[in-house]
Amino acid sequence: MSMVTRVFTSMAVACLIAALGFAGGTASAVPPASKDEAVAMVKKAVAYIKTEGPDKAYPAIDDQAGQFVDRDLYVVVYGLDGKVLAHGADKARIGTNQIDAKDPDGKAFVKERVELALTQPSFWQGYKFMNPVSKKVEPKQMYCERLDATVVCAGIYQL
Repeated sequence: MSMVTRVFTSMAVACLIAALGFAGGTASAVPPASKDEAVAMVKKAVAYIKTEGPDKAYPAIDDQAGQFVDRDLYVVVYGLDGKVLAHGADKARIGTNQIDAKDPDGKAFVKERVELALTQPSFWQGYKFMNPVSKKVEPKQMYCERLDATVVCAGIYQL
């Protein structure tokens, strides 16, 4: 085998490996959730809470491998006092009052969410929060619906 053939073969193999690695990386990348998926997830959670009651529904919402978690999309339920009743991404928050929680920009997003829920049956809210998939603080749009004395939400991250 000549030197030129060996160099060409080595370059071809390197390009093939790089191409396969690139294709594999993009093929396995999971797209983030959409606004339509967030709305559908909230409506599904609200229907489940109404049908099954909070005692059965909240543990289902908390289950990170369950039907209310999909990629970076998960459901949270707050009482209108700011208490976390269910959380699909962070069980440590359940039972805590987050009314004074602020995002990295100082926005009191839970307080704002509760205030919006008191005046609107459904709404979108923007703030920054830790993405459970990327582990980075990212802009987030949260869709929420009021259900009795609670607000049920799911949101999308905006990369």
